Formats: sequence, structure tokens, C-alpha cells
Amino acid sequence: MRRPRQLVLPLPVREALRREDYYVSRSNGLAVALLDDWAGWPNGKMILVGPRGAGKTHLAHVWAKETGAVIVPARDLPGADIPTLARAPVCVEDADRIATDRLAEEALFHLHNLALAERRALLLTASSPPRQWGLALPDLRSRMEATQTATLPDPDDDLLGAVIAKTLNDRGCLPAPEVILYLVRHMPRRFAAALALVDALDAQAMGRPKGITRALARDVLTRMTPALDAPRTPRSPDETRN
Repeated sequence: MRRPRQLVLPLPVREALRREDYYVSRSNGLAVALLDDWAGWPNGKMILVGPRGAGKTHLAHVWAKETGAVIVPARDLPGADIPTLARAPVCVEDADRIATDRLAEEALFHLHNLALAERRALLLTASSPPRQWGLALPDLRSRMEATQTATLPDPDDDLLGAVIAKTLNDRGCLPAPEVILYLVRHMPRRFAAALALVDALDAQAMGRPKGITRALARDVLTRMTPALDAPRTPRSPDETRN
């Protein structure tokens, strides 16, 4: 009698967002230091800039825990109680994604001015510098472009390995260190490439007793190399987060 095939169900991703779960290296150390010095921000505001996968959401949660801040997506600002938000530190995520949304731009402008008036810290996250957002409201554009930025650049080898290890661990499938080292040595040094590899490795390892081996990593990396080397367009707005 043939043995029944094992039904494999994907497990929910439980993302670790504590301070100790964020790896600080030479490439992101300056940005982390700027966030830590939030009490010294010029005019009490800062924009955290970095590509998808750089850890913006992670750092925003760390900062929010340390300051008691509320985190709100920029696109939700039109329906938010702006005066209440401005009474405490606040983090606005994905501020670059509200360009040409008149209501959202006006709400962010109102929040910005109230936060400054209340002397409350304001952190914004974005995938690009403010001058590239394409904001339609001139007053908001000038205030965002005048805000200091902390940039998360492309990762060095240490950070790239840490990102792969953490993201796989969040999914419950952490491979041996030599597998991580192999990937880092042979893949493009970009956050987007790391996340794409994690997606593929997680899918391929599902149901395999040995999990993610070096052989599997080599096969997946070989198949994905052309796609990893090409610029990647997000499939949905939510993909630009983190």
C-alpha cells in the first residue's frame, strides 16, 4: 500500500520586531544612531529612508516602543484624529505613497504642524527621499524636503546575512550558517534580492525533511539569478513596506 502524501500547509509568518532582533552593521549603524538620538532631532522630526526589506518597519516599532509613539500608515491619515495623534510621538509609515492624494497630503501637513507646535517627535518612513515623492501640496513638499533624513543603504555582507537569517527564522525555517554564507557570497547585495530568495527558499523547503540545504540554496539561486539581477517592480502597494 502506498503511503499517503503529507499535506503541507504554510505557517503564518511571525515577524520579530524587538530591538534585539535588529542587526546593526557598518552599513546601517549611522541611521540607527540617528533614530536613537531622537530627542536631538532638528525640530523634532526625522524621515527614515530605505528600500523594501531594509528594516524601516522594524526600526519604527523599536522607536515607537521606546518613545510611546503611535504608528499610523500615511494613507490612513484622512480618517485619523489628527489633534489626538499630535499629542504624543507619532510615526507615519510610507509617507511617500500619498503623493497626489489631496486629503492624505493635507492630513499629513496638519499633523506635521500640530506635532511641531506640541513639541512631539515625528518620524516618517519612506522608500525614497522627499524630493522624489511628487507631493502636490507645495507647503507640505517644502517641509518634507527640509526634514533631516536617516538613510538605510544597500546592505554589507554581514547585514545581508542577518536579514536572510532573521526573515527565514520569522518563517520557522532557519538553515545552517554555511547555507547563509553561501547565499551571501553568490547573490546581489540588495534587500529586495534577499526577500525574493527567502520567498523561494521557503516555498521550496516546505515539506522537505532536511529543510533548506546548501544544494537547495544553490538550485534556487541558480534559477533566480536573472530575475534577481533585474530591477523589480512591486506587485502590490503593500510590498513596498518594511
